[in-house]
This record gives sequence, C-alpha cells and structure tokens, in this order.
Amino acid sequence: MTEPISLATALASFDELWSPRIVTSVNDYDVRIAKVHGEHVWHTHDHTDEFFLVLEGELRIALRDREVVLAKGDVFTVPRGTEHKPSSVDGAAILMFEPTGTLTVGDRHEEVPGHVDATTGHAL
Repeated sequence: MTEPISLATALASFDELWSPRIVTSVNDYDVRIAKVHGEHVWHTHDHTDEFFLVLEGELRIALRDREVVLAKGDVFTVPRGTEHKPSSVDGAAILMFEPTGTLTVGDRHEEVPGHVDATTGHAL
C-alpha cells in the first residue's frame, strides 16, 4: 500500500457487524477494522495475542475473571490462550492487529449461529 488509508472511509464502506475488513498489513500481521454491536462469542486464540483499539463507541471484553471496558481511544491486548467475549451495547468501531490468517472466532469458540467459513463452506 503506497497511499494513506482513511479509516473513516473504510468503515463507511460496509455495514456488516462482527465482520472485520483488512485495511493494510504490517510484516505478517493484518490491520483489521470492524463494526460491532451486541455480543460476539466466547473464543480463544491459542497461538496469538489479540490487540484491540476502539475507534468509536465503547467495547466491553468479558474475560472469565473480569470485564474490561474500553472507551474511544483505549487499547487492550487479550493474551494468547485467554478465553474472551467482546460486546458493545450501543455499537463500536474497532481496529485489531492479528497475524495474517487468524480466524475472527479464534482457534476454539462457542457455536456461531448462522455463520459459515468462507474458505471451507463449513459452519463456524
């Protein structure tokens, strides 16, 4: 990518919730943005940490022993192997750093109703 990227323009280009879009890459990491509202699923990334930056709104990340509340401009890293469940009562826009190929629902997760893995066609 040789031109600047407007995160506002990128966010305005889609409406799907919990469906990250890759805006650029850094080394072997994707920089992803997503719109979120309601609850995601409990999941774990066994082999990577997950970095969150809140661009708009408020994001809550439930951990098994506590809940982390992130306001606009806040960052939080969920350590690898830590079960977590993101949610947003009023909606939020987030930016995440994840190794290229990382599944949004992690390596281990609750059933995701109505979601299908686009690469395999199997339910997630």
